[in-house]
Amino acid sequence: MRVLGISGSPRYNSNTEILLEQVLKGAESHGADTDTLRVCGLNIEPCAHCDICGRDGLCHLNDDMQAVFKAIEQADGIVLAAPLHFMGIPSQMKALIDRAQPMWCRKYLLKRLPLDDKRKRLAFFVSVGGRTGEQMFDAAEVTVKAFFACLDIKYTGKLVFSGIEKCAQVRSDTTALLESFNAGQNLAQSIKTA
Repeated sequence: MRVLGISGSPRYNSNTEILLEQVLKGAESHGADTDTLRVCGLNIEPCAHCDICGRDGLCHLNDDMQAVFKAIEQADGIVLAAPLHFMGIPSQMKALIDRAQPMWCRKYLLKRLPLDDKRKRLAFFVSVGGRTGEQMFDAAEVTVKAFFACLDIKYTGKLVFSGIEKCAQVRSDTTALLESFNAGQNLAQSIKTA
């Protein structure tokens, strides 16, 4: 069982990455092998909307997205973690999601499997935001859900924390750390029984 963490934080050792690390540790405690991709360290061009992928289901931009989709294909579970930026996900992560257009074309135009196999995969979303409010994560979650739906990956839920302003603030929040660890355990257990 392999669980892939995708960190959309533009900063290393951020609150987002601390929580993602805990989720992955929880998955590891239930037997998962884990990997982490840090979007801020990857070369991902924005989608050029060239529509070539509509013909063959392939992106013709040559950058790190090929490795990203290979990692997703090899995973049984994907944890997408991103802080809120203006109530949405950061631009680096949005570029990654936008580059799923070839997978959308495979699924909806070319009537193929988006990831070229029928394996069941599960997804989970982790996010932090500085403000507080009941609906502050809604826009980000809609984007994340659309991404996973396009890839035929079952969205299993989210873990979100508001009022997180200071760098690495969440490191001293034992409740958030435990909830994240438990979320990883639950994800690994769900993968085993899927």
